[in-house]
Amino acid sequence: MKHVKVLHIVGLVMVLAATSVARGRAQEVPPPDQPEYFAAEPALRALVARALDANPGLKEAELRYRATLEQVPQVTALPDPMVTFTQAIRSVETRVGPQQNAVMLSQAFPWFGKLDLKGQMAVKAAAAASEAYAAKQRDVIAQVKAAFYGLAYVDAAVGIAEEEQSLLAHYERLAEDRYASGQGLQQAVIKIQAELTRIMNRLLMLREQRASLAAHLNTLVDAPPDAAVPPVRTAAPPIDVASSLDQGALYALGEANRHEIKAADAQVDRDERAVALARKNYWPDIVLSAGFVNVGHRHDPAGIASPPPDNGKNALTVSVGVSVPIWRDKLKAAVRQATDQVAAGEQSRAKILNDIQQDVRDQVIALQTLADQIDLFQRVLIPQAHEAQRSTEAAYQTGQVGVLDLLDSERVLFDVRLVNTKQQSDYLIALARLERAVGTKFPR
Repeated sequence: MKHVKVLHIVGLVMVLAATSVARGRAQEVPPPDQPEYFAAEPALRALVARALDANPGLKEAELRYRATLEQVPQVTALPDPMVTFTQAIRSVETRVGPQQNAVMLSQAFPWFGKLDLKGQMAVKAAAAASEAYAAKQRDVIAQVKAAFYGLAYVDAAVGIAEEEQSLLAHYERLAEDRYASGQGLQQAVIKIQAELTRIMNRLLMLREQRASLAAHLNTLVDAPPDAAVPPVRTAAPPIDVASSLDQGALYALGEANRHEIKAADAQVDRDERAVALARKNYWPDIVLSAGFVNVGHRHDPAGIASPPPDNGKNALTVSVGVSVPIWRDKLKAAVRQATDQVAAGEQSRAKILNDIQQDVRDQVIALQTLADQIDLFQRVLIPQAHEAQRSTEAAYQTGQVGVLDLLDSERVLFDVRLVNTKQQSDYLIALARLERAVGTKFPR
């Protein structure tokens, strides 16, 4: 009975050791902070907040991060202990009696530092998954912004087209009045009516485009594709930002904030610990065992006639074993594999940095070009087109110009207004892409 208690104590010590090792190495990687972003419109902020809360792709990324985090307590725990029971079919006779059966409890202990390295690798993998989740948040924010600004352009374009439709209806009445008074031709009325048909077709195309953009935006916020999206209006784009852009500062901002860079750094850190672990595999693991052997009383004539002092006394054993890492080719290959993974991770980081710089450069050029175009259109072209349209309409009413001149002036005004609206939308989209490129709120 005393031996059984000793065996229980040894087993309890092994289990407590395994538990303490696992608890001591379990570390948590906090989830990413709520991202900050530029949005002048309350409606856009509400849509982004809804997307961050409900987007299925983001939920998937968060769950993958949490699943990776659960690797930490698994890889830092000791291997499960093993209990072995041996029943003697033919008893082994000893001086104190036959050995009838035995129970052995074994616990493997990896070489010093292996569990620490496995835990650190799991923590770094969880950190990389956390950064991937944060990068996915930035993707969704940029997509919501692009869809929102695209809808703003379409809604503004519809308004411009409807204004042009009203203007053409006014021209149609002028042409009919001139035709009725004998001062104009019926052909002029027909040409204006054909232009009205063209505008109606443009409106149909714009409304189809809006339905597609609205469905995309609904998908991003996990709403039904055909859910109603209210008309979208944007604040005036901050075109003054374009004149103060510093590519070098933006490169540094992207390197410091892009979650893809942080994920690559975490992956390299993990792979460096994998190299250290592969080198530790050259060292043996240790196995501690404690055994209880059940010994029966002697019933042979000699034992009955003269029982030994320890007749039938059970035996307690303790043993130590080590693994023998003799397959050196396998161990060397593991070190080379881990080393190559580190080099590959460093190259991946370099590629991400190159992509960031290219994205920043592209968006800076786009913003500066669009800012110049917006300024030119608003200062010069749109006022000129308005003036040309008004003077041509007055000249048409007095018969100084024909209907083709009138329609040309109307078409130029419509085109420059529409192009300017598209420029403003493209500017805001480029600003959202630049924010995505630098990985933090921009402009601040």
